[in-house]
Amino acid sequence: MRAPKKRRLILLLVCGLCLSAATGLTLAAFSSSLTYFLSPREVLLKNPAPGVSFRLGGIVQVGSVNTVITDRMPTTTFRLTDGQASIPVTYTGLLPDLFREGQGIVAIGAMTPTGGFAAQEVLAKHGSTYMPKDVEQALQKAGKWNPKYGPPPPADTWNTMQVKGSNS
Repeated sequence: MRAPKKRRLILLLVCGLCLSAATGLTLAAFSSSLTYFLSPREVLLKNPAPGVSFRLGGIVQVGSVNTVITDRMPTTTFRLTDGQASIPVTYTGLLPDLFREGQGIVAIGAMTPTGGFAAQEVLAKHGSTYMPKDVEQALQKAGKWNPKYGPPPPADTWNTMQVKGSNS
């Protein structure tokens, strides 16, 4: 009579072990495909390792865009800012039609050993007031914009402005 109980217990333990292993493998596969969002200030604070992919969001700094064509392929360098810090970005390929200075964008890529950001993809969206949600949150966190006082300020004023109602 003891043998059937022991077999059931072993069977339950084996099933639990298999379920735990399957859950662990699923979570490991999922976490390796995550791409985190960082603002330029967070990049400088967290200092991500070169080659680790993440999304860098901010505003294309006015006066920083430079495009060079090599072998019929454009390579564009620009600075992405959140009003407190800026990161140099390099992108090889055709940029979205809506890409321009002062525009909110999200670039997907990784840091280089020299401290720049090598973008594999650049995302911009339509609308004169469009700003990616992650960029809006970064601006609010940096104290550069409070939505209750209207739309985001122009990017070229960030270094000289204060948020209304703030004491700093």
